[in-house]
Amino acid sequence: MQPLKHPPRPLSRRTLTALGAGATVLATALVFTVATAANAATLLSDDVADGNANGWSTSGGSWSVSSGAYAQSSASASAKASAGSTSWGTATVSARVRATTFSTNGSRGIGVTARVQSTSNFYALVITPTAVQLRKGATTTLASAPFSATTGTWYTLSLSATGGSLVGSVNGSAVVSASDGSYPTGRAGLLANYTAGSFDDVVVTDAAGPSPSQPPSSPGTPSSQQPSPSQSQSQNPNPPTGIVGWATQAGGTTGGAGGTTVTVSTWADLRTQAQAAGTRTILVNGMLSGSGTIEISANKTIRGVGSNSGVSGTTLNIEDMSPANVIIQNMQIRGVPGGDAIQIENATHIWIDHNTMQSTIESDVDFYDGMIDITHAGDYITVSWNIIRDHWKTSLVGHSDGNGSEDIGHLRITYHHNWFDRTFERSPRVRFGETVHVFNNYYTNVNNNTSSYAIASTENAGVLVEANVFETVQQACWSASGYADSGPGRLVARNNSLTNSGPCEVNGTVAALPYSYTAENVASVKASVTAGAGAGRI
Repeated sequence: MQPLKHPPRPLSRRTLTALGAGATVLATALVFTVATAANAATLLSDDVADGNANGWSTSGGSWSVSSGAYAQSSASASAKASAGSTSWGTATVSARVRATTFSTNGSRGIGVTARVQSTSNFYALVITPTAVQLRKGATTTLASAPFSATTGTWYTLSLSATGGSLVGSVNGSAVVSASDGSYPTGRAGLLANYTAGSFDDVVVTDAAGPSPSQPPSSPGTPSSQQPSPSQSQSQNPNPPTGIVGWATQAGGTTGGAGGTTVTVSTWADLRTQAQAAGTRTILVNGMLSGSGTIEISANKTIRGVGSNSGVSGTTLNIEDMSPANVIIQNMQIRGVPGGDAIQIENATHIWIDHNTMQSTIESDVDFYDGMIDITHAGDYITVSWNIIRDHWKTSLVGHSDGNGSEDIGHLRITYHHNWFDRTFERSPRVRFGETVHVFNNYYTNVNNNTSSYAIASTENAGVLVEANVFETVQQACWSASGYADSGPGRLVARNNSLTNSGPCEVNGTVAALPYSYTAENVASVKASVTAGAGAGRI
């Protein structure tokens, strides 16, 4: 295994990256760094978890941070909030929005804005009780589609602006599009047009959306292997709920379904409930910090409450159970000094879904080991819709070159719709497993040095790399040449998109998959993953 190295200082949870020469610091809570476009995939990220909205400019309404969200409580004003650089052109603005009170005027709504030049000049994607609309300004409708929005329900909205192309998505699916060139650049923002509501998990990237007429073609690295009979392709993504992949096989994975439900608000209580025998769902309320390991016993679901609950400073360990039947979902997970965040050893039937995982000590990413390490014949596992960022050793599959007698025939894992951002290796690195299926993931800024890479297949592992998006990745995949001291693996790549990235090295063939799935068209993967991955999206 490669020795650790020191990447740049990772970004804070509320981050704004300025691309324009005229960008200035809005507030100390919004951190600016000068970067090239290729290295600035994430322009802004704010979940207001720090309890304030520093850096946001507002107009109209009554804005405040309440219950972990940015709330606007007036239904009698056209309320707006904006942040970022006036130079932003190509951008995708995503946020979760929830209306609490709609105006009696059915044309009013709540949503996100892009290219904000003033309180009246901007593009907006809004939902009303009966429609989803692309707007120019608060009231001019450029495109509309039927939609039923109810108060009290969270929806994930995503507005992409690319040149004169505007595309709006709801819950990961593109539903409206239009062309307009009136506003070429501007800030990102939020809109509550005579609607009271809340906003959370705002993310702005330099993502380009698909064309209104047809999705753009993307360069790929197809192989001669054709899709298996169980696989199909779709322009729209799988919905960001429901289990797909290896965790559905050999009896499936149900976690704590059918058992009791308990809520914990301390680290000690979480540890007690996780280690207790019996089937149960454990709801984690708040960020719980502790040192040491939480051993998770069989038949458990551990799920965060809202978007800002989870654990830090501890290892979640799933070990020596077949089946383990464990689900970890909707959690904020911070690394543990000297160990793994999630450690799976000799355990089967596990689903890791919709979590946000990152290192927590900004001055030393190397302080942590793996985020999700799967070793000693771990099997029937799906890792889906997670955000993993600012980390070095991401996900190791098979711990050593000498463990083939235990691992061969196991380590069957599916990775799909995850966002790997500034994860400088092992996303995943695989020994022996077959077939490890890596599809519809989004890789950004995996480029700390010449040894950085996204995926590696070694020691005769079989890995299928399908319809993923790689942006600014030093090396997309290793296989034929092996990696470090490990021998070569087998890797089939098809329908991937590589931008400013090293190649995906292919080698040999891999075994067919036994499960049915729908691979999203690579043209829409970036938008759906940035809108749907991470804690707080389900």
